[in-house]
Amino acid sequence: MRPVRYSVAASLDGYIADPNGGFDWIPQDPTVDFAAIFARVDTVLLGRRTFELTRQSGAPPWGSHMRIYVFSHTLRPEAYPEVTVVGADATAVVAGLRAESGTSDIWLFGGGQLFSSLLAAGQVDQVEVTVVPVLLGGGVPLAAGIPRTQLRLHRTHQYPSGKVSLTYAVERRAV
Repeated sequence: MRPVRYSVAASLDGYIADPNGGFDWIPQDPTVDFAAIFARVDTVLLGRRTFELTRQSGAPPWGSHMRIYVFSHTLRPEAYPEVTVVGADATAVVAGLRAESGTSDIWLFGGGQLFSSLLAAGQVDQVEVTVVPVLLGGGVPLAAGIPRTQLRLHRTHQYPSGKVSLTYAVERRAV
């Protein structure tokens, strides 16, 4: 089964975007090796808001060889032929992607609502949060409305900018 990795930056007080949806508070760090990150990924999952913010900010951070899935009830697929727009049953779509053969990861990029729904459905394997040394006092929460979920620390990394990446495996409950 191909893993789904939720990768996101969050403020120390737990927000992934400021109250206006902005992310200009996330410092660029030249030591982040995006090439190594993207080398393990062939599929990217985004919610509508994250997709729109990514388009507004210029070139997307992923390579042209990646498949992009945007989960939205309002976007029209024909308006975005460069991506696959999914309007319903995100859980089934992601379960199908996970079941495909191959060893590449699936990257859930930002999107607190999409993360929360996929985590609740058991479709997220790893949570990677890069904590940014800033307090926003409000905004888009890292996670909201999710069931209690046990995580196991897998790796940490401190960057020169003061950011700290925490990588956790999602613990599955025995059925």
